[in-house]
Amino acid sequence: MFSGLFTGFMANTWAEASIMAVVAGAVGFFVVLRGATFAAHAIPQGAFTGAAGAALIGVSTLAGVGVFALLGVVAIAWWGRRGRHDVVTALSLVTLLGIGALFLSMSNEYSEQTFSLLFGEPLAVSASEILPTAAIGAACLGLVVLVYRPLVLSTVAPELSAAQGTRPERTELWFLLAVGAATTMALPVVGALLVFSLMIGPPAAARYLTNRPVGAMALSSALALLTVWLSIAASFWSNWPIGFFVGSLAAVWYVSGRLWARWHRTLGWR
Repeated sequence: MFSGLFTGFMANTWAEASIMAVVAGAVGFFVVLRGATFAAHAIPQGAFTGAAGAALIGVSTLAGVGVFALLGVVAIAWWGRRGRHDVVTALSLVTLLGIGALFLSMSNEYSEQTFSLLFGEPLAVSASEILPTAAIGAACLGLVVLVYRPLVLSTVAPELSAAQGTRPERTELWFLLAVGAATTMALPVVGALLVFSLMIGPPAAARYLTNRPVGAMALSSALALLTVWLSIAASFWSNWPIGFFVGSLAAVWYVSGRLWARWHRTLGWR
């Protein structure tokens, strides 16, 4: 039953997905805490353009994703200071998606590339991608640790954060850079559409299960890790798309968290 699940190319899949899930869960905690789900949706979609461009010219998909994720982060952070944040995010999203559509229209493998870029191709991870992914993941977690206090403080107590001299635009930029780095890691594995569910479902559930920020962030990473592990195994055995399992499990965690919180409120009221 387990034959082949941990051997050969599957070992690369497990390593890549595990690194990605831990980072996505940690960054996703701040996405949920700050109510930045639209940005977390827009940046992966924009990074999809980088993957399409990289596939077109024959360079590393990871490099293309990273470049366009950074472009999306800079656009949202820079223009968001001078206009409505949601409008700027939407405009950045549609611009990058338009460029991505152009890149894909110039490719000879349109349907296959579109599917893999949007929904991921975890069983095609090569050993050469693991080291860059680990380096990006370590940098992303280091960034989260570095700006942890300003991020939490500017979210839950913005007045106190301002009184301490914290610049909100700088904090926002660091936060978006962390989202971009997590996107760069996750998109080749789960795809542009599923990065969003992985960074939202487990963190949202973790917030219902504990009120402690550090505990919620750790629980979020654990749930994200469990999500990709179960999804890889289920996809391997059933030959169904991994995106189906990732999205479904993300929804299950969220609903379970809501039910758990409601049950505890009921016990407290009684």
